[in-house]
Amino acid sequence: MFSALLDQQKGGRFSITAAEPAAAATRRYIGDTNVLETTYRGPAGTLRVTDFMPVLAGPGWEDTLQAQRELVRIVECTEGEFEAEVVFAPRPDFARIDARIRNRGALGWACAFSNHQLVLHTDARLALNDDADTLCGRMRLTAGDRRYFSLTYVQHDIATIPPLGEAADRRLESTLRWWEEWTRHCTYEGPYRDSVVRSLLALKLMTFQLSGAVVAAPTASLPEDIGGIRNWDYRYCWLRDAALTFSAFADLGYAAEGDAFIGWLLHATRMTLPELQVLYDVYGGVRVPEEELDHLEGYRGSRPVRIGNEACSQLQLDTYGALILAVHNYALRGGTLEAADARMLRRMGDYVCRHWRNADKGIWELRGEARHNTHSKLMCWVALDCLLSLAEEGRLRVPRQRFEAQRKALAEAIETQGFDEEKGTYTGAFDMDYVEAGLLLLSIYGFVDTLNPRMTETCYRIDRELGANGLIYRHEQGKDGLPPGEGAFVICSFWMVEHLAVMGEEAQAVERFEHLLGLANDVGLLAEEADPEDGSALGNFPQAYSHVGLIRAAVTIEEMRKRRREREAPLDER
Repeated sequence: MFSALLDQQKGGRFSITAAEPAAAATRRYIGDTNVLETTYRGPAGTLRVTDFMPVLAGPGWEDTLQAQRELVRIVECTEGEFEAEVVFAPRPDFARIDARIRNRGALGWACAFSNHQLVLHTDARLALNDDADTLCGRMRLTAGDRRYFSLTYVQHDIATIPPLGEAADRRLESTLRWWEEWTRHCTYEGPYRDSVVRSLLALKLMTFQLSGAVVAAPTASLPEDIGGIRNWDYRYCWLRDAALTFSAFADLGYAAEGDAFIGWLLHATRMTLPELQVLYDVYGGVRVPEEELDHLEGYRGSRPVRIGNEACSQLQLDTYGALILAVHNYALRGGTLEAADARMLRRMGDYVCRHWRNADKGIWELRGEARHNTHSKLMCWVALDCLLSLAEEGRLRVPRQRFEAQRKALAEAIETQGFDEEKGTYTGAFDMDYVEAGLLLLSIYGFVDTLNPRMTETCYRIDRELGANGLIYRHEQGKDGLPPGEGAFVICSFWMVEHLAVMGEEAQAVERFEHLLGLANDVGLLAEEADPEDGSALGNFPQAYSHVGLIRAAVTIEEMRKRRREREAPLDER
């Protein structure tokens, strides 16, 4: 509907801004909530815009009819006098559908197309342009004046028009209370609590409430290099994110979110067994064909603009390990595995045994020739290791002898073909001399101890060859079958922080971690990548994986600090 980021002229927008060009704007989230507040300060007064999606919980809401999807925007002049400008210009399907806006009187302004309906309900005076596709208006407000905007959307359903005024204020109060209560459950009490909580809040916003699925990012085609071609659609759920995303929720006290995510994983992957797709949509759907939108100019001229994602059809063997590890951690925390789940996991293990010797596209979704990626072999090892662990716990039955033999064969292959004896480091692919940042997961996922000389030397080599200004590139430029041109990966940079902390280099880990925190925008959100030269955000935004990395790094730093304090404490205090 609103894709002006991808084309300023053709893309849709719903903007409420200062009509005075001299006004300065600042933003913040209100406390530990996902309610956004933007303040404009001009020469004659101050304007505040409060944006939120209502969460209606507690006494008084159970028996009321509410919109399923609503965005509320409250505009208030807090001092002096201020003129604001409103533009409401929906452009459905990335501006490929012409939709007209119609005045429904007391029911607001409706934009209907096919079986979709978008309704804007407001007490502000707006005017429809000659093409009937844009609403515009100016509001001159004095201190204490308020205007309300409620935007709702339905498909295959009847629109519900929520009331404005005091009723909208009550929705705001309920939403603030709900978020404040939700964030109080966070168990992290370290020095970076504000950043950890903000990351949790971002992950919660990227969770589809009806299924528990967590999207990689809510955006499509924001470039990894300004003007470049690495522009992908991340509005889907990647299985490789599963284990770390589940842990980010579960480790910090959010069992319900973690369990819902596992439930979605088990449901979605049943559709494609014994094979797994790399990614699924939020409903568990498997059809996400990639296409280019030639009519859009792209973010700052970065073309092509793509929606859908061709990676869904790639063979990426690491997905098996990521899924099984997530379910393993869920089960060991007391989660229930049904008989159908156990059968599904065994089938996955059997698939790994039969296919781990194949080449694949790997964690970085190579668009060129498939390779025997070391990280993919690692995750196959993780899959079998977790299944054997679940069998030992009595949670499921597996062909133990076969799985143990294949796990051993995988370990031997990684330690021989995936290791460069001359340089003393693991390699990105079997019998190939290069490193990539996914090798840091060898110790994070328990294949080798972080302090093992093979792992520490690999870590240092990655830092030397892929590091830049405290950040880490995922691999050498051009190694993925595409022309060079991308930023450093934020998640990889957090993995390096984890390793430095565990290796006892606390000061360096903290320095890098705080440098990474500085890459967040004004409200604490992180992109997929960052430019090591100027720190600017690159790639889709905000990126769930980046915030998962932040949480893990913060928890690891605090854990290492506690261990150090325990070692240094006098014997009578231990």
